[in-house]
Amino acid sequence: MKTIELPKDGLEGLKQNWNTDALSGFLVFLLALPLSLGIAKASGFPAAMGVLTAMIGGLVVSIFAGSRLTIKGPAAGLITVCAGAVTDFGSLNMGDAVALTCGCIVVMSVIQFGFGLLKFGSYSDFFPLSAVHGMLAAIGFLIFAKQFPILLGVDASLTKGLDPIHLYTHIPMFIQNANPKIAAVGVLSLLIIFVLPRIGGIFKTIPAPMVVLVVAIPLSMALGLGEILAQDGKPFALVHIVDFWQGVKINASFDAIGTFVFWKYVLMFLFVNSLESLLTVKAIDGLDPFKRVSDYNKDLRALSIGNGLSGLLGGLPMISEVARSSANVNNGAKTRWANFFHGLFLFLAMLVLIPVINLIPNTALAAMLIAVAYRLAAPKEFVNTFKVGSEQLVIFCVTIVVTVGEDLLLGVGAGILTKFVFHVINGAPVASLFKAKYEIHENGDVYDIKVKDSAIFSNFIGYKKLWASLKPGKQINFNFSESKLVDHSFMEQLHHFEEEYHQTGGHISLVGLEKFNPFSNHPLAARKFSTNKINTLEIKLTTRQVELREFANAHGYDFFPQKLRVGAKYEDFPIEKGHDVLYEENLMLKYTSFGKIEVSDMHVREGAGHAKADAVITTVQLSETKLNIPDFALEPEGLWSKLFEQSAGKDIDFAAYPEFSKKYYLRSEHEALMSTFFKEPLIRFLENREQMHIECHNNRLVFYKKKRELTPAEIEFVEKFAQEFVQYAKVELK
Repeated sequence: MKTIELPKDGLEGLKQNWNTDALSGFLVFLLALPLSLGIAKASGFPAAMGVLTAMIGGLVVSIFAGSRLTIKGPAAGLITVCAGAVTDFGSLNMGDAVALTCGCIVVMSVIQFGFGLLKFGSYSDFFPLSAVHGMLAAIGFLIFAKQFPILLGVDASLTKGLDPIHLYTHIPMFIQNANPKIAAVGVLSLLIIFVLPRIGGIFKTIPAPMVVLVVAIPLSMALGLGEILAQDGKPFALVHIVDFWQGVKINASFDAIGTFVFWKYVLMFLFVNSLESLLTVKAIDGLDPFKRVSDYNKDLRALSIGNGLSGLLGGLPMISEVARSSANVNNGAKTRWANFFHGLFLFLAMLVLIPVINLIPNTALAAMLIAVAYRLAAPKEFVNTFKVGSEQLVIFCVTIVVTVGEDLLLGVGAGILTKFVFHVINGAPVASLFKAKYEIHENGDVYDIKVKDSAIFSNFIGYKKLWASLKPGKQINFNFSESKLVDHSFMEQLHHFEEEYHQTGGHISLVGLEKFNPFSNHPLAARKFSTNKINTLEIKLTTRQVELREFANAHGYDFFPQKLRVGAKYEDFPIEKGHDVLYEENLMLKYTSFGKIEVSDMHVREGAGHAKADAVITTVQLSETKLNIPDFALEPEGLWSKLFEQSAGKDIDFAAYPEFSKKYYLRSEHEALMSTFFKEPLIRFLENREQMHIECHNNRLVFYKKKRELTPAEIEFVEKFAQEFVQYAKVELK
């Protein structure tokens, strides 16, 4: 498709994009409502306060935000901090523990606003990725420990006073004391959340939490969960919201401001809230189809306003939440008004849906939070960390163990300390741990940057300032010949900078890294300078690569198995929207009478943070056809195509060819040219063939059968389909 103008901001942006943003806001609302209720209850707050927090995050913070596509609201990452604060303040007997916790949130918001003014947003880059991921994984373990007894309907008296480690050791006892009715609803809810998205098709587009509510509410009514009472006579199994609007009042207490506990939680809220939010903003910027860059410091100030108001009214702390934000991008949102609409729909829900909300079983909310916990601490997180390097796994695990055994700040501190120990052992000079040492020379359109001593997470801010000062569109040569250590965090940041700088028309080359020994075969692994001769290892082909090499030889292709950067190859193609294109591998290339054919496995990432999902899409790209083809996107018609038409584009139908219009969803910014290009022979060809995704931009055609890896036989089918498509297009253009 042609390059799209950036969506307008402010009121003009509302007028321009209200339909797409309202649709996305509604879909995010369906996801946010049950999660906000569950997060609040797990945090020791009244359930309705989670919805209040999300409402403020949408209706208020969106007005001041520095990011366009993030959704603000309560997050699972802060459950353990909130619950810990409520518990500790309760033991002090100084008043309402929730109100004292809210006082911490308000004080934290004031400091957070100051951080935004001082432009501390960029300092999130100081924290090593392995420690940050370890912190999130530890939070996942803590959430599971707290929610598992609730899932089974275990009496609260059996869990009272148990720390996370003892909660795990008591799991057999919890299973023995499970309430059969409550556990049945909880386990079924858990199955829906994990199984439904794997079915694919329409089920992948429906928010699983809403399906849980549709199933769990009538089932809990049939089982009589509302009649199961706790010892204090209040409903034990269902969410309970009473007089929500009367409960919205000033509810923050500062009576404990002189205690150590108060300031401990102020710092913990400040650290987790700011860091996780800034990391989410950065991740969502990578998914933004318009490639906009957020103002981190402005967003931090907006977040502080929301946190202050929420804490003052008895709500939870809020962040830029990664799962809801990535869903917002995938739903086609264009501006921050999508966040506003998400808050507006929550506001309307609290006006009319409270009777329905009171029927939600707590076990269903526990199932949703356990699913979040699994995403945070999934086995693949350990595997992916190990692939980067064994030392990264050690840092990751140290952070988890100390966080679960002690607390979050000590856990992250232990992870950072472990990282420093590894750096010193691997030769990083102590003087360079916090200071970036480099030389830079500018010669016309070329920057020569000599990196000295070490390039690591703790001195990266200096390099970030250097990169920000470089003019766009030039050649940058990084020379590492005088370095001793380059860590994974720096390599990751350098990778992102390279992608962004390429968009400006510039180019980057790395010199001297061939003298370094990487800690693993991961392309972004840490690496240490070695005086020993490094053996050049023969590339070992995987089973798939062997099959593709045989296919390439049999069909006249040149085969390149290694990973390749895609650059702007897929820029402005619809397939790029909602995906972070990481790299290509297994490229097969040949020239035919139809044009240039390129087949490759494109590695993409959907979502962000702990909501990310990596996938491989085998594509066939056809170029140099000498045809003048208008930009368009053609994909199989689905049940939800009409729903997403507002965000993805109008479905162009041909009245004379109802079968084609029923079979395919066609969109283009050149609607008048579609009837000229899609004439009867081409349409009949498409009607009589298996459905295919076809995209065209600047006379380049991309074909893919499914969003997955294809077998050699399937590749041959798509190649033949592409050649026949062009043949019919040539016939029509004569």
